[in-house]
This record gives sequence, C-alpha cells and structure tokens, in this order.
Amino acid sequence: MMRPLFIRNILTLAMLMVSLSVFAQTFTLKGKVTDDEGNALELATVTCVKQAAVTMTNLKGEFQMKLQSADSVEVKFSMIGYKARTRVLRNPKTTQTLLIQLHTMDELSDVVVVQKRRQTDGMEQLDIKDIKAAPSTSGNAVEELIQQQAGVSTHNELSSQYNVRGGSFDENSVYINNVEVYRPLLIRSGQQEGLSVINADMVERVGFSSGGFSAKYGDKMSSALDITYKRPKAFEATAMASLLGASAYVGMSTKKFSMSHGLRYKTNRYLLGSLETTGEYRPNQLDYQTYITYEPNRRWTLDLLGNISENHYNFNPVDRETSFGTMEDVKSFKVYFDGQEKDIFRTLFGTAGITRHLGDSTHIKLLWSAFYTKEQECYDIQGQYWLNDAQSSEQLGVGTYAEHARNYLTANVQSLKLMYNRRLRQHDIEAGLTYKWEHIKENSREYEMRDSSGYSIPHTSNRLDLIYTLASRNDMNSKRIEGYIQDVFKWHRGDTHFTLTYGVRFAHWDFNKETLLSPRVSLAIVPAHNQDITYRFATGLYYQAPFYKELRDTTTNIAGVTNVTLNESIKSQRSLQFMAAFDYRFTMRERPFKFTAEAYYKALSNLIPYNVQNVKITYYGQNLCSGYAAGLDLKLYGEFVPGTDSWLTLSLMRTQQKMNGEWVPLPTDQRYALNLHFTDYFPGTERWKMTLRLAYADGLPFGAPHRGLEGQNFRAPAYKRADIGMSYLAYKNTQSSTFSVKRVWLGVDCLNLFGISNVNSYYWVTDVTNRQWAVPNYLTGRQINGKVIVEL
Repeated sequence: MMRPLFIRNILTLAMLMVSLSVFAQTFTLKGKVTDDEGNALELATVTCVKQAAVTMTNLKGEFQMKLQSADSVEVKFSMIGYKARTRVLRNPKTTQTLLIQLHTMDELSDVVVVQKRRQTDGMEQLDIKDIKAAPSTSGNAVEELIQQQAGVSTHNELSSQYNVRGGSFDENSVYINNVEVYRPLLIRSGQQEGLSVINADMVERVGFSSGGFSAKYGDKMSSALDITYKRPKAFEATAMASLLGASAYVGMSTKKFSMSHGLRYKTNRYLLGSLETTGEYRPNQLDYQTYITYEPNRRWTLDLLGNISENHYNFNPVDRETSFGTMEDVKSFKVYFDGQEKDIFRTLFGTAGITRHLGDSTHIKLLWSAFYTKEQECYDIQGQYWLNDAQSSEQLGVGTYAEHARNYLTANVQSLKLMYNRRLRQHDIEAGLTYKWEHIKENSREYEMRDSSGYSIPHTSNRLDLIYTLASRNDMNSKRIEGYIQDVFKWHRGDTHFTLTYGVRFAHWDFNKETLLSPRVSLAIVPAHNQDITYRFATGLYYQAPFYKELRDTTTNIAGVTNVTLNESIKSQRSLQFMAAFDYRFTMRERPFKFTAEAYYKALSNLIPYNVQNVKITYYGQNLCSGYAAGLDLKLYGEFVPGTDSWLTLSLMRTQQKMNGEWVPLPTDQRYALNLHFTDYFPGTERWKMTLRLAYADGLPFGAPHRGLEGQNFRAPAYKRADIGMSYLAYKNTQSSTFSVKRVWLGVDCLNLFGISNVNSYYWVTDVTNRQWAVPNYLTGRQINGKVIVEL
C-alpha cells in the first residue's frame, strides 16, 4: 500500500519541478526606439505590465531588460508627445531584438512634456507652444521670445531687434528652412518697424544659439536663429484679432501634398498714442506668406516658400512736452512741430527647393532663394522749442530745428545653395555650397539745421553751416561664394557619452577680394556618475562679413557736406570665441527643472566702430578697433507651476573696444540683465491662464552727438518693464470634426504694467550759455490690449 502512494508523490513533485522550471525561464529583450525621422528617442518608456517590469531608453535610444518567458509577452513602448505602440512576443526565448519607431501625435496642444531633449551643441531648442498667449507689444512673438533668453538684451519694446553678448543688431543671423533672411536697411526707429519675416503661426521649431554655433550657420559673430516652418498633417486654422492688428492662418494636407498660408496685419497707432510726441500716427503693414510641399514619392520632395510684405509709416507731429532732471532740478522741454514723414518699405522673399532622398540616411538638396526690398524714407519736420526751468519758469533756451531726408534704396540678393546630408551609425555629416548675387542701389540726402537763440549751430560769421548734412549715391554689384562641411560624432566610453561637433566654413567676396576660413568645434560630455549633467565646451573663429551698411565710409568736403563712398578695402570683423557650459536637469516637488550656466570670452579684432540712435546703426566705414566681450549667463527653466513653463535668466557682461589708444565701452555694453517669464493658472481652473514678463537691464552708454565714441561718457537709466497677459478659454469643443471650432481664447494684456518711462535715446539742446542738455526720448507708456483667438 505504501509503494503506490510513494510513487504517486514522486511523480507529483517531478511535475511541479518541471512547471516551476518552465515558469522561471527568462529571456533578454533589447532594441532601439526612434522617431519618424530615425532619430534616437531618449527616455522613452518600455513596459511589460503583467510582469511589473519597466525600463527607459538611454541617450542612443537603446534599451535592455530581462523578462519571464510565456506563451505571449506584451510589451508597450511610449513617450510623451508620441503615439504608444504595443508588441506581442510569442514564446520568446534567449534574446529578442526589436527596432521600434514611434510616430508623433497629430494634436499636441493637450500634451504635457515632462522632459526636453538634451542639448549637446550650441543650438538650444526653444518651447513655442504658449508664445501666442503671451503679452506682445511688437506683434513679433518669436523675436520677443528670443529677447528673454540669457545673454540677449533689448531696450526698445517697439523693435524686434536684439543684442547678443555685446554684439550689434547686424551680428545676428536668421534662417528659415535653411535660407538666410534679410531685413530692410533704412529702418531707423522702432516706430517704423513693422512685422518681422517670421510668422509665428507657421513655425514648428525654433533653435537659438547665443554663441558657439556650428559651421552650417553663416558669417555672423553673435548669434544664430534657426526657424523651421511646419508641414500641416491635417486641416488646421487660426484667426486672431487685437487692438494692435490681426492675423489668419490655414494649413491643409493630403498624403503627398501640404500647404499653409499666413496673413498678418499690424497697426501700432494705438500704442504710439502713448508717446510724448503727439500727432497723427498712421502706421500699417500687411504681410502674406505661403509654404507648399509636394512629395510625389519617397525619393523626391519639392517645397516653395513665399513672402510679400508692405509697410507704411506716415506721421504728422503736432507737439511734445517732456519733463526731465531730478526732484530738486526739473527742466521742461516744449516743442511745436510742422511737417510730416512718409516711409514705405516693400519686401519680397521666396525660396524653391528640390530634395533627392538617396535612401533613408542620405539626402541632397538644391535650394534657390531671392530677397528684394524697395525702401523710401522721406520727411520734412520743423520744430520750435523752449527749454525752461520748471520751478522758476526761467527760460534757458529757445530755438528752431529742421530735419530733412530723401532716402531711397533698393536691394536684390539671390542665392543658389547645394546641400548634402548623410547619417551613419555614429556620424551625421553635412555640407553646403552657396553662390550669391548682390545688387544694392542707394540715393540718399539728409540734413539737419539748428538755430539756438537766433544763432545757427555751428555758428560762423561769414556763412550758414548746417549741423549735419549727408549725401550718398552708390550702386554696388558683388558676388559671394560660401561653403561649409561639418560632422556630429557620437560615442561612449562605458556609461560616459560624448558628442563632438566639428567643422569648417569658408567664404570669398569679390568686392574686397577677401577669403575667410572659419574652423569651429564643440564637445558635450554626459558623465557616467550623473546622467542629468551635461558639460559643453566650444571654440571657433567667427567672422562678421560686411554687407552694405558697414561699407559706407564718409568724407566731408570744404562746403561741409558729408559724402558717402564704399570702402573696397574693408575687412571682415573677427571674433575668437571660447565658451564653457554646465547643464543640470533635476526634479523638485515632482516637477522637472533645468539649470544652465554659460561662461564666455570673445577676443574681437578688425572692429568697425559704430553709433546707435534708436535702432539705426551708423558705421565708421573702416576697421579701426580691437576689443573683447566676457560674461556669464545663468538660466533656470522648468515648471514653477505644474503644467506650465517658466524661466528666470541673469546675465553679466563687460565689452570694450580700444579706439585711438583708449579703451571705451561698446555701444552695447550692458553690464547686467535680469529677465523673468512666469506662467500660471488661476486657482481651481485651467481655463484662466496668466503670463508675466519682467525685464530689468542696465542702461547703455551714450554721449553728445557728433563727438565720436570717445565722448560717450554717460550711461542711460536702467531699462525696467513689466507686461502681463491673461487668457480665458471661453470655448472648447470635445467633438472631433475637421472644420469645427476647437477653441476660442479671450485675452487682455497690460503693457508696461507699472507705467515706467524708459529712455530710448536723447535729443541734445544748447542753451543761451552754450551748455548742452540731454532731453530724453521716452518709450511707450501703460496701455491695455484686448485680443481674441479662434482655433479650428
């Protein structure tokens, strides 16, 4: 009786051991996760829910995990902003290798991004999802976003231009879909500026570098802004209207064809009404853009980009009254005007490209572009002024001035660019060759007359001299050849990851017979001891190739007339740059943050000195100076409030140039700047959204006119400004329909919240004792702007 029972127990135990052996059998799952374009996706999540197993991809998008074998094992691959994918493995054994491609979501507006792609070169990718909700003065949302970055400064809310690490406005390159774009040349004030060429409704990606950028970006010394226009995946449309203008955007696509159209209108008449100079302001600009792509098959892509812009600025001044000085010594400046100003800036810009795809990793593109501008600046304005002591009513000065200009300019720039790109396992090789034709024609005449207490300034006994007169009649034709080759090399040693970007750029200009060679290199290191840290280093030789304004050299004849000639011996300005950076990603209160610190030094040579009046840059026309710029930029970016993006920046800088043996500050010597961009939701609801922008920046050097840079012994007051905007989601459609209204936003902005009188420039007045007074020209005051945004 015992023997059959013993045998039965033995068999049961054997069967149990076999079952446990099968159950405990494991296998290795490894592979790589990429996006639509084959780029590695870092921090993608790989999950086996039934086995409670999870891992994340590394910097190269690779993953590896141990799982228990079964009849079927279900593995899920997911990442914020991408459609999740699920793979079912049947009886997996030993090692299984998968290559997973995740596709981007069609609708990203409700996606919360908890991690940003790591920066491994000089180009930072900026988040643009909320830029249309932020308060805007100029209507140029992308440039206003750039102006709030570390190392970037602006002292004029009416202008879209900006300075980067001590550079001038002209030292910033802007690219749209791999084509360098240009600005009108005669713009001299923020009031004249219209809309920039960048249409924020059509933008998909914004990359910005304040230094250490790679060889693919052109011959500018300070910064590179890389704009990529989007290809709509389905029908989409947006319309916006406010007191400062309106815009409309529509995009549509099929399997092989996509197109988008943007129409913008701007008038800052309401905003200019807050200036101290009263009168009839009639500024307006109309801008239309289109972007069309066609892919007949996987081997070819055709794309077209077009822009037409018309900007009118008409102004009839009436009077102006300015109080300035100190609490104990207040002066009053009163002016009555006669005359008018009429300006027209007409711009055309277009590109056409054809791309041949030689497989998934090799592309060749031929790109043609053309830029044309026709500009007219005409004004005759006379002013009669009184300068008084506001407390004693003593008259300190009385006089008349008259300003005249008849400035005409046309420019035509065309280029043909051949690009090559090949991606290998560890390398991303890119090269380009560009041929440019340039034709610029200018016919300008300006003068200014000043009469102080019955005496013309400057005063001579035997003739009447004008304080300023200029004549320019030039016609320039030139050709340029530009090229570059660069490689991005990625490798790792253990768990330490390296990214080396190296390349060289060359250029030749037949106008001054100058050939440039610009080597550049950067290295990013992600150390093994902490994958949230990135060290970045960059150095390179950067040139500022002259375009047209830098060439304008002046000579004064015996009659006192200043004539403009083009200096054919001018050389490119040069900047040898060194940069070291530290990025640290961390989590605080379960919210992601990123801290960045960048230190830089730029050794400057062959500098062409210049003066800045408002936004007009006047060059000396000769290479006269050397100099330097050194500073530190700090930035804290993250979710100060859950689900929103905010940042705080602090920049410290010193920049000087040596002129005639004496060190003087550059006109852009801004020693410190503090910026805050803060976004929040009202308590208890996400329908109400608030955006606050704060700026506090050191004032710039200035001096009396016509005395040179050596005479800039004064510094303007600090630029202080606060803008706040509130948006309310009045309607949200939860039904999915192609042509239905998805959202309706109502917004109100308070521009210059505290009503601070910031100084833009100075007008100099001479009193009866021949003493000069700097009368400040103030910028805009507090204004309220309302807007409505409709999304389809």
